[in-house]
Amino acid sequence: MSLENINRALVSHDLVQDLKWNADLRREFEDDQAAVLDRYDLTPAERKAIEERDFRTLYDLGFHPYLGAQFARILFANNKSGATSAVQMLLASIRGESSPQSPGAGPR
Repeated sequence: MSLENINRALVSHDLVQDLKWNADLRREFEDDQAAVLDRYDLTPAERKAIEERDFRTLYDLGFHPYLGAQFARILFANNKSGATSAVQMLLASIRGESSPQSPGAGPR
């Protein structure tokens, strides 16, 4: 992964920025992720990667690495308790390892 491979057109970047700055949207995302994702013109690959918590695929699509760390904290509810477990889940996803603690993780 390198900064030259960032795809600035990915709508998932907008999703993460919106989730970072809008507490109401984060709460809604926690309650009904599909409804929030429906509002964004994500590619099928982006949406599937988000739903499966597959950061490796997001990075392969050109997702910005900084936003990946931010998104991991949002997805794994670590904004309140620190980032350690979110980082562990992020790294497991990048390595292609299953993460039984990961909510919404699908089979590989």
